[in-house]
Amino acid sequence: MRIVGLLASLLLVWHVFASFLWIFPPSPLRQLVPGQALSSYMLPLFGQSWSVFAPEPINGNYHLNVRAILATDAGEETTGWVSATDVELSMIQNNLLPPRAGVQAEELASLYKNAWEVLEPTQQEVVAGGYYRGEWESRLKTALRSDENGDAVDTYMGLEHTITAYATQVARAIWGDDVVYVQFRVSRQNVIPYADRNDPEAERPEPSIVSTGWRAPVVNAHQNEAAFADVFRGQYEKIAGN
Repeated sequence: MRIVGLLASLLLVWHVFASFLWIFPPSPLRQLVPGQALSSYMLPLFGQSWSVFAPEPINGNYHLNVRAILATDAGEETTGWVSATDVELSMIQNNLLPPRAGVQAEELASLYKNAWEVLEPTQQEVVAGGYYRGEWESRLKTALRSDENGDAVDTYMGLEHTITAYATQVARAIWGDDVVYVQFRVSRQNVIPYADRNDPEAERPEPSIVSTGWRAPVVNAHQNEAAFADVFRGQYEKIAGN
């Protein structure tokens, strides 16, 4: 029992120390933990940031919406949009033990929009087109390739793959195996400006929307689509019935 208690105490000390280093503004103190050990431990379960505090608090939220084209007996049918963000956030509202899955869509939407904004306007127009036949990711990357911002393209394509794979999971969770193509839409909407916080007629600014074209479904190796579908579809049906 003493050994178990000692190990538990050491784990607690390490967790408090790692959390302190992670939450504290970046400094040379982080070099006390070698390599990527600190980030590997803190992410994704224990990640925190200063973004809720001044001088730059969070002043808007992100949404990820998904729709699909389905194969039906009558041909192809386009579904309506479903907010993956609303489904996930409903898991953590009024929940004393919120699951980490409740913020994945919002975080992914934020990362994607940031990567999209670094692209040149002509590249953003390319992204808005449909890419869904054959090796579409390779063709999209080739169409985006630029000597001036090659790193930005590489970063964007990583997010393009991830968000398309996520949109595929969402679409199949809701509409099943009849999904032929998927499309996602990312938006950011700012809160009411601080100076107008007491104005009863103040309204939130219109959201900034990034729309892409249709994509072929993306499925990564070793992902558990059945488990995802059970959780996501169950939560979707729960809020749809309210």
